[in-house]
Amino acid sequence: MLAAGTRYIWVVRLMGPQRVEVHTKDAPMRILSATDTLEAPGILRNPVPVQALFDRKEAHRVTLRNLLQREGYENLEAVLQEGERKGEMKGRKEGRKEKAVEIARAALAKRMDAELVAEISGLSKGEVRAL
Repeated sequence: MLAAGTRYIWVVRLMGPQRVEVHTKDAPMRILSATDTLEAPGILRNPVPVQALFDRKEAHRVTLRNLLQREGYENLEAVLQEGERKGEMKGRKEGRKEKAVEIARAALAKRMDAELVAEISGLSKGEVRAL
């Protein structure tokens, strides 16, 4: 496989100590233990902890990190921060709308013209009529 152009072969040994044999074309085989990380420059963006090949929870953590990065997020915290930012923006927008409705109701209660109320409040004429 290496002669055919494969750059890395990782052989995961499941019997005995947890380890991975790393084979490359022009280098001797290396043996990595469960505390090491696998790297494949130009192929993988992130190093892969050897432990992820043996531990399901660690594999899920590494997979999640890779999926998030594929979508443009560095980590889960970045997703949460974006969600908070979007939520705050939406809340401000809803707050401005509620304030406009409050002002429009007060103006209509003072018998102001609905068209003028719409112009002042920023609400549509239909929204003002619905109040």
